[in-house]
Amino acid sequence: MRKIWKTALIATVPVMTGYLVLGFGFGIVLRSGGHSILTALAMSVFIYAGSMQYAALGLFAAGASPLTVFFTTVMVNARHLFYGISMLDRYKNTGKYKPYLIFALTDETYSLVCHDTPDIAETDRTRYWFLVSLFNHIYWVTGSLLGAVIGSLVRFNSEGIDFALTALFVCVFVEQWMHTKRHAPALIGLGVTAGCLLLFGQDQFLIPAMLVVAVLLCLMRGEEHNA
Repeated sequence: MRKIWKTALIATVPVMTGYLVLGFGFGIVLRSGGHSILTALAMSVFIYAGSMQYAALGLFAAGASPLTVFFTTVMVNARHLFYGISMLDRYKNTGKYKPYLIFALTDETYSLVCHDTPDIAETDRTRYWFLVSLFNHIYWVTGSLLGAVIGSLVRFNSEGIDFALTALFVCVFVEQWMHTKRHAPALIGLGVTAGCLLLFGQDQFLIPAMLVVAVLLCLMRGEEHNA
């Protein structure tokens, strides 16, 4: 059991550095918008979606309707539908851990649980995935709380802090690129996203890009199985 904890902790250290900084930025931005520390805690514990939490602050400020919030959430988190499907077999027999594993499947956690772990026994994989998910969740909550607390004590211009989210996604992409020899899926994602951005604009490109990427990857997978 100690080995599993240690392995999970070491594996999540890179995510910890990103989540503490990114969560800290979220807490700062949240407090600058006049929201409470309790709001930061509740959002990070129960929503636990970095990009959507940042987007929610803008929706709060604009007084957005529930329908707007719903469609924005679908657009921002549409990617979870696609990589969540790839986890169906992996999480199939996870028992009591399954609800939390599904809830806590962020981009960074997905990156870690998809890595092969030959030093972890097959019977211990579920517990390892749970610990990776839990540690990452704790890092995010901790960063958000620290940012909210500091934001309530120190006042400064928070403009540009939310760019930390983009920086973290770039780091995740680079990490995946370096650890795999198959770069076709990444290149498809980049090419399709850039094309949809030009065609549909920055407010409407996400869902079309996700749909096209999903279709192309499914076709590619079908060809590989038939080969």
